[in-house]
Amino acid sequence: MKVLITTDLFRSTINGVVTSVLNLERELKEQGHEVRILTVSDTGKAYQEGNVWYLRSVPSGIYPGVRIPVSRGKEYVRELIAWKPDVVHSQCEFCTFGYGRRIARETGAAFVHTFHTLYEQYTKYIPIGKHLGAAALAGWMRYRLRAADVCIAPTEKVERTLLGYGIENSIAVIPTGIRLERFGRTADQEERERFRSEWGIAPGAKVVLNLGRLGFEKRIDELLRGWKQADIPKEQAVLLVAGGGPARESLERWAQELGLAEQVKFCGMIEPSGTPAFYQMADLFVCASTSETQGLTYAEALASGLPLLCRADSCLKGVLEPGANGYAYEEVDDFVNYLKELLGRPDLKSTMGAHSRKLSQAFGTKAFGEAVLKLYRKETRKKEAWRNESSAVYQKSEASFQEWNWAGYANAKRLP
Repeated sequence: MKVLITTDLFRSTINGVVTSVLNLERELKEQGHEVRILTVSDTGKAYQEGNVWYLRSVPSGIYPGVRIPVSRGKEYVRELIAWKPDVVHSQCEFCTFGYGRRIARETGAAFVHTFHTLYEQYTKYIPIGKHLGAAALAGWMRYRLRAADVCIAPTEKVERTLLGYGIENSIAVIPTGIRLERFGRTADQEERERFRSEWGIAPGAKVVLNLGRLGFEKRIDELLRGWKQADIPKEQAVLLVAGGGPARESLERWAQELGLAEQVKFCGMIEPSGTPAFYQMADLFVCASTSETQGLTYAEALASGLPLLCRADSCLKGVLEPGANGYAYEEVDDFVNYLKELLGRPDLKSTMGAHSRKLSQAFGTKAFGEAVLKLYRKETRKKEAWRNESSAVYQKSEASFQEWNWAGYANAKRLP
């Protein structure tokens, strides 16, 4: 099967969309399918590298790292149309969506779209965002996505969002997978000591980890408030905030103002190859975000055998079982109480961590790839059936026309 993936974000960006694309590409290739990717260049120039076609672009000025094409990419589009993909799988609603829609229309390919982002959480980054009403957003999404044959929702939370927009497309809920084998290893004592020395963590102190992009919508300020309220000495535990993003500077400044400079450590952007080590060194994973659609960091924490302490959110279904592998909190006071319990009982790391590993098995890339491929086959069969039906209708209409035409000719011959 030939699959074209279109995405506005690719390797130069580290986020859930890119991770999902890379994992899907890997699984499809391992199953023997041919994959090509059309994306936006991060150099300002158009070029092709391996199986990836990059469109010339400029910075968007809306969100750090987001770029927009400044070329219609006619040559690349023609080349990909000539390739005749069986499936076009769009990953973003904006720039590359239109390219994917055109290629699917010209080739008759099944057009699949994955909805990754809850835009209500990001309107602060758009100049007119605060004036953009829910009805306008829903109307635009209905208009934009009407071309897709089917939409993939990574969680039931996203499915409800799409239904709330009034989307009439078919919707398939398929959790985005992670490479479980990358996170299952246990670090040895030497690695732990080296890691603690690098980040200035006292011997015996517990490590509480928040890992992800530092956007304002991630509510990391709530974690800082809770940490301050818990009044945990650095000898007992430290909070590692790993990741980069637009909120980092203000968060570091606020941590200083709260007097948490020694208890909270900002680690900066972590390369994907280095993220498993952070989970392996941690004793607890915390998250205050309600903007997650895929929750890949949740799955990574599960696979790493960590208890979870997260703000209650519908995307935690199947991820967090309260009391079994962690807790979900509603208020900062609850966060503080659960945090003290989890840090004060070392036995919970073992029992809750084991349950987390068990739950993680549902989030492997193999299951993800198989589910997406099953959907591809279903949609391509529907396209083929539609083409056959259309061809039959055309042939029947043509035959009826010819019969009518010859009958008219014969009658004309009999006229005086």
